[in-house]
Amino acid sequence: MWLAVGVAALWLAAVAVAGLVLRHAIDELFDSALQEVAQRVLPLAYAELLSRDGGASTTQHMARIGPHREYITYVVRDAEGRELLQSSDADLMKIPRGLSPGFHTTERLRTYTEAAVQGTVLVTTAEELAHRGAALRHAVAALIWPLVALVPIALLGVWLSVRLSLKPVVAFRRAIEARGRGNLAPVAGEGLPDEMAPVAESVNALIERLRGTLEAERGFTANSAHELRTPIAAALAQAQRLVAELPEGSGVERARSVVTALRRLARLSEKLLQLAKAEGGGLLAETPAPLGPVLRHVIGEIERQSDGGDALVVLILPDGGPLSDLDPDAFAILARNLIENALKHGTPDTPVRVYLGADRFEVSNHGAVVPADLLQRLIRPFERGPTRSEGSGLGLAIAAAICRGAGLSLQLASPIPDDIDGFRATVRFTAPPRA
Repeated sequence: MWLAVGVAALWLAAVAVAGLVLRHAIDELFDSALQEVAQRVLPLAYAELLSRDGGASTTQHMARIGPHREYITYVVRDAEGRELLQSSDADLMKIPRGLSPGFHTTERLRTYTEAAVQGTVLVTTAEELAHRGAALRHAVAALIWPLVALVPIALLGVWLSVRLSLKPVVAFRRAIEARGRGNLAPVAGEGLPDEMAPVAESVNALIERLRGTLEAERGFTANSAHELRTPIAAALAQAQRLVAELPEGSGVERARSVVTALRRLARLSEKLLQLAKAEGGGLLAETPAPLGPVLRHVIGEIERQSDGGDALVVLILPDGGPLSDLDPDAFAILARNLIENALKHGTPDTPVRVYLGADRFEVSNHGAVVPADLLQRLIRPFERGPTRSEGSGLGLAIAAAICRGAGLSLQLASPIPDDIDGFRATVRFTAPPRA
C-alpha cells in the first residue's frame, strides 16, 4: 500500500511539474502564433486598404471558409480606432480598442498589437485565455488518467511479487506457530530469501541451545535426586536401626528425633527436586497422551504409601481422560502434590474429591476457609495457610510452577463454590497444539 501511495504521489508531483512546464510552453507557443498572425495579416491588410476606392471607410469582414472555429482572431484599425478589416469571428471576441503595440492580457483575452505606416494602421490579434486553459487541462489529464490504471496494476503487481517472494517466510512462520510448546526440533528453512536465511539459522541454533540446556537440567535433576536420596535413605536406615538397638531412655528418644528429622529432610528434598523440575522446563511431551492412566497410578501409590486412600473419592472419565501434551511425569507430580495437600490440610474423616474431566482437573477438600488475601500467596514457596498440619509449604508452589511452565491455568477457591467451607484447586487444560 505504501509503495503504491508513494508511486502515486511521485506521479502526481511529476504531473504538477510537467503542468508548469507545459503552461510555459503553451504560453510561448500561442504568443508566437498571435505575433505571427499579426505580422502576416499586416501587409495583406495594408494592400487591401490601398486597393480600396478613396473615402471608403466601411469595415470589411473576411468571409468564413467552411465551418470551423477561430481560436485566433484579428482586427485592423486605423489611428482613430475605426475598424477597417476583421476576421469572421472578431465580433464575438470583442477585442478592446486603444491597445498599444505589444502583448496585453485582459480578464478573458490574450492580445498582440502590431502597428505600421507610422501608427496609422494597427493589427490586433486575440485569443481566449480559456482556450489555453483547456489545452493545459487536456494535457495534464492525459498524464493523470494513466495513473488511474497504474495504481491498481501497481498494487496487484506488488502484492503478487511480495506474496511470491515471502511465501517461504510465511511457511517458516507458520511452522514455528504450529509446533507445540515442547517441540524443540529444528525448523525447516529451505527456500527462504537470502535476507531471512540467517534468521532461520539463528532460530535453529537457539532451539538447539535450549534443547541442550533443558537436557542438562533434566540430567542434573535426575542425578541430584539419586545423589540426595541415597545418603538420606542410608542415614535414615542407620537411625532406625539405632532406635531398634538402643534401650529405652533418653538415647532412643534422641534417635527417634533424628529419624523424624531425616524423614522430614527426605520429604523436603523430594519437594525441592520436584520444584526444580517444575521451574526448569521439560514439562511438555512432543505427542499428546491421555492423563487418566497417570492419575490412576498416582492414586494407587498414595493408597499404598499412606492410610488416607480411603478418604479419596475419584472420578475419571472412562475413555482414559483428556488428551494433553503435558509431560506424564509432570502431571504425576502436579496431581500428587494437590492430592497430598488436600489429604494433609483437609478436615479429618471428610472425603477428598478428585475429578479429571475433559477440560479440567479438580481436587477439593473440606476444611477452614482460606482468607482471600492469603489465597493467592499460597502458590509462593514455603507459604502456608491456616493449618496446624506439618508440611513444607511447597505443594501448591510446585503445582503453580508446573501450570505456569506448561501454559495451564491454576485456579484456587475457598470456600468451595456452593459450599460453606473447604478448598478447591482447579487446573484448566487447553487443547493440545498440532505438531
